[in-house]
Amino acid sequence: MTIADDQPEAAAALGYDPSFLDVRVPLPDPGARAVRELPYAHFTVLLDPARRLAALTAVNVDGASLVDLERGDDWHLDERVPADQQCGPEVYSRNDLDRGHLVRRRDPVWGTAAVASRANLDTFTYTNAAPQAADFNQSSELWLGLEDLVLEYAAVHRQRLTVLTGPVLHPDDPTYRGVQLPVRFWKIAAWATRDGAALRTAGYLLDQSPQLDDADLEQATLRARDEGELPPLGPYRTFQVPVRDIAALTGLELAQLAEADSLQVVPTVLPPSGLPEGWVPLDSAEQLTF
Repeated sequence: MTIADDQPEAAAALGYDPSFLDVRVPLPDPGARAVRELPYAHFTVLLDPARRLAALTAVNVDGASLVDLERGDDWHLDERVPADQQCGPEVYSRNDLDRGHLVRRRDPVWGTAAVASRANLDTFTYTNAAPQAADFNQSSELWLGLEDLVLEYAAVHRQRLTVLTGPVLHPDDPTYRGVQLPVRFWKIAAWATRDGAALRTAGYLLDQSPQLDDADLEQATLRARDEGELPPLGPYRTFQVPVRDIAALTGLELAQLAEADSLQVVPTVLPPSGLPEGWVPLDSAEQLTF
């Protein structure tokens, strides 16, 4: 589904705007990954056709002009992209997977009624979805709580934000119905300081990697594949992480965002439970550095 010619106002709002903040923030370079750039109302998806999932989404959020619209549930393929390059409805049927929004539905829904309505609809494009375990996507636990906090911050402070989100597309991700299911998701919020002089960012990671040793994981994965079931996934763990580590995990060029990271890493403090340096396990919103 695309924006029709008789909707010029909505068409003018197509795509992520790198000049939306006082500090210019270009779309990150995807590095070696081949992607297709797809503009929607107030956001852009960089689609990895080989994985049939987004490598990156980028959305502009204007907290001063958010519009409250009913959710709707009109999931649809993008007509600009061959169906076999999108993770469509066949992946989500008769199982415990949700179509998890990458660009959160409410984030781009701002501006005039026509633009807000188009943005709301555009978030239900399959190119903006990633398979997520239902308990993760529908719960009000920390990851969705984090998304609520980001939007609430923008609305209360009438602040402009840029939010980048995506799955970590790892070559070893388990395969299900011909699609490799990501086990990690990342998010970076970016904003300008009040005087507009500097950029600030914060990076987060959700990890649902199976907590099994290699042998048990291989057996469980093979058994699931033989029986046509979902591969094993682990408990949800949420971290605030250095943006530079998100760059390392994804292969995206995030140098500008890493330079502006608000998470201050103290090298003399050992990370808990063998985590990488600077990774902060999160149990509540009060722990967030934002």
